[in-house]
Amino acid sequence: MSRRGQYGKRQRQRGFTLIELLVAISILAIVAVLGYRGLDSIVRAREALTLQLESARGMQLAFAQMQSDCEHLATPGLLQGRPYLLAAPDRLTLVRSVYNENDAARLQVVTYRVVERMLTRRESNGTRDLVQLDVMWQAAISNADTSPSVTLQSGVSAMQVMMWENNGWRQNTQPVAQAVTNAQLLLLQQQQQQQQGTVPPGVAPTGLQVQLQVDNVAAVMTKFFLLGGM
Repeated sequence: MSRRGQYGKRQRQRGFTLIELLVAISILAIVAVLGYRGLDSIVRAREALTLQLESARGMQLAFAQMQSDCEHLATPGLLQGRPYLLAAPDRLTLVRSVYNENDAARLQVVTYRVVERMLTRRESNGTRDLVQLDVMWQAAISNADTSPSVTLQSGVSAMQVMMWENNGWRQNTQPVAQAVTNAQLLLLQQQQQQQQGTVPPGVAPTGLQVQLQVDNVAAVMTKFFLLGGM
């Protein structure tokens, strides 16, 4: 074989140089980094969206339970002047009626609280004994109730409850007792026409506004409830 043929064969068998390999590896590394960053951003966005959806779903269930409790709020006439509603910071306590098939209605104390960033709901046993109901109410408002609680939503930093009273939303940390009659209400309103902003004593609220600050949700979650049996 001639010298020229041997030289050409060596040229065809020559591999990549070190510089060419380094350039190829660098390009592959850049592509891999860009691909990882894009994938990482997609995964993070998906995780954030999943957390938001879970929070929204949990709040829907919590608000649905509150709606049911408000719709079954005990009529004040059954309680003979006893308190049936209390809104305090990070707490909502109410008395609801429980209906079972082929059984008389019973009364139950329900408490919503924010404890260690968790929205919990605790309900007492049902009773038709008003003296026993007094004991349950005191246990609920003094945190002495030992009934098991159910966690409705985690990551709740604050809860605010306001009542619709005298044509306005107001905070009222005093227990609401039996409502006055329509005639008494009209008389009280006439007497207080010159005292704008005050609430006539004993006037029953007709609505609740519940606001919850939840992690992974930028806006404050707000829900309005009509109070049943008013």
